[in-house]
Amino acid sequence: MADVEDESVVGKENLEQENENDKEIVNDVDATDAPKKKKKKKKKKKNDEGGEGDTSAMNEITDTLEKQNINGSPEKGAEEGEGEVQKKKKKKKKNTGQKQQTNPPSLPISELFPEGNFPEGEIMDYPVVQDSTTARDRMTNEEKRALDRANNYIYQEVRQAAEAHRQTRKYMKEYIKPGMTMIDICETLESTSRKLINENGLKAGLAFPTGCSLNHCAAHYTPNAGDPTVLGVDDVCKIDFGTHINGRIIDCAFTLSFNPKYDRLLQAVKDATNTGIKEAGIDVRLCDIGERIQEVMESYEVELDGKTYQVKSIRNLNGHSISPYNIHAGKTVPIVKGGEATRMEEMEFYAIETFGSTGKGVVHDDMETSHYMKNFDVGHVPLRVQKSKQLLNVINQNFGTLAFCRRWLDRLGQTKYLIALKNLCDVGILDPYPPLCDSKGCYTAQFEHTILLRPTCKEVISRGEDY
Repeated sequence: MADVEDESVVGKENLEQENENDKEIVNDVDATDAPKKKKKKKKKKKNDEGGEGDTSAMNEITDTLEKQNINGSPEKGAEEGEGEVQKKKKKKKKNTGQKQQTNPPSLPISELFPEGNFPEGEIMDYPVVQDSTTARDRMTNEEKRALDRANNYIYQEVRQAAEAHRQTRKYMKEYIKPGMTMIDICETLESTSRKLINENGLKAGLAFPTGCSLNHCAAHYTPNAGDPTVLGVDDVCKIDFGTHINGRIIDCAFTLSFNPKYDRLLQAVKDATNTGIKEAGIDVRLCDIGERIQEVMESYEVELDGKTYQVKSIRNLNGHSISPYNIHAGKTVPIVKGGEATRMEEMEFYAIETFGSTGKGVVHDDMETSHYMKNFDVGHVPLRVQKSKQLLNVINQNFGTLAFCRRWLDRLGQTKYLIALKNLCDVGILDPYPPLCDSKGCYTAQFEHTILLRPTCKEVISRGEDY
């Protein structure tokens, strides 16, 4: 302020020496210039206070705004610069705008991956087979790579089913707790899986009923209506369920226990399953896989309540090949030595599953049947009972040749169907699959993955972060 006042006194002495005719003009000019001088003084003072660094920063900002301003207006240039920044921010939001799964999961996998590129499973090299070129140059062979590209639509279908399985089981592992009824567990799992697979008749849905076999029961148990069974803290529970897209089936299972004393049993079976997966490949003999699985499985021991048990491979259970809408497609993958010498082939799907037991290592039919499946190869069979015809029509429309259970018939509104169900089994249209149990008092465990023998590599389609 002092500097401004001194300049106004000097200007007044100069004006007194001017002609009276010019006095008004000079006064007008001085009045116009004075504010400009004040602004410059203020600006200079601010620069002096801010230092040289602030002056250079202001110059850089001014230069930037002038470059951005096409018409020479700094204000317009600044607005345009801000507009460009906002556009960049919007673009970033678009890149991160993929839908996220809810909790509990409810969004279909197809919505989470709208472009149709679903997560790939674990990629593994093929084992070297004697007198075979299976593992040589497949990843770089252009013919094999072309076959891979031609089959991509198949890969995407089964990968979609696998992602639905992964997300369902991730949720269920957190959900399942001792004290829950087995019906509640199964219905929650199936409801979740139906949402994620976006169930659509025979085009997409559940591939077979949820197995939740307990303790000495190794497979094929799911509760029928009215079953009061409750999951206990000392139970060993096998969760086995499947999903499919256009009949491309994911068959995958794991075992839950809540007491750490069973950890060694679960580890033995998981290790055996991973061994089977590692040994599998094009031109590999099925009997060789079974021998390696048994060797690993039975190298484990588990101590339960002060008694030591050798973990045994259940010799009359096995893995199997899978084809569209056919869960058991003809080839079996044994889990003990001495099986068939049949070889695996390119583009085959397999369920590699192993079962370990602290009992006899052999299972038999026991308890009430819940699982049924239409015979894949059955032709036309004449039926006399009207209820049987009606029930078969429901089965054909809703399940085709995929497995189902009595709870699923209840869900469709079917009543008083047990006699008709038995009739369809008696004439060979349906096959019953009763629960499979080892000796009472023992414990069994299961792990399973679905693999695909691609032209270039082996893909463990159902592999996840959990197992």
